Amino acid sequence: MSQQNVQSEVLKVLAERHSVKEYQAGHKMPKEHLEQLLLSASQAPSAWNLQHWKFVVIEEQAYKEKLHPIAYGQKQIVDSSVVIAVLGDLEANKNVEPVFGPLVAAGHMTKELKDTLAGQIEGAYQHPQVARDEAIRNASLAAMQLMIAAKAIGYDTCPMGGYDAARFVKEFNIPERYVPVMLISVGLAATPARPSSRLALDQVTVSNTF
Repeated sequence: MSQQNVQSEVLKVLAERHSVKEYQAGHKMPKEHLEQLLLSASQAPSAWNLQHWKFVVIEEQAYKEKLHPIAYGQKQIVDSSVVIAVLGDLEANKNVEPVFGPLVAAGHMTKELKDTLAGQIEGAYQHPQVARDEAIRNASLAAMQLMIAAKAIGYDTCPMGGYDAARFVKEFNIPERYVPVMLISVGLAATPARPSSRLALDQVTVSNTF
């Protein structure tokens, strides 16, 4: 496939991704498809490459039923093949050693640079708001990448912010280290997504400065 065709396919996937809320109930996603989605999500960019995300994969029907009332009865929770709860890591600074250590060992980064970056990161993470902002910002990048990957291999998705986050944390035993960012239902569409409109580019862009 030529580079032009690849570009066209990528743009087609981006254009065709819409939120789907009605799925073919009972469809079980093959393990290799689920692993591809999670791998694609984990390849998202992140500040300092700290990879501020954790994914709770909810595919057993009993757990989807448990999640159903927490998500205010949204039908896609129980009918989708899997629900991915995307969490942001409030303590991503603890990832410094596993992220940078192998680079130093392989000679791709000096120890001095690693120590400089570690100091910058620890300084930033003295501020809880910075930690929270980075957790949500970077986990959201991974969430979007997961949804695009799903569309590319034939699945539809729906990101959900409408759920009781505090109850989810309690009933799904989420450690304090993580903040819920969103739920994403993934499955085979039973009906097409509703058409949606988009604001014109001149309504959402500003050239250089306001």
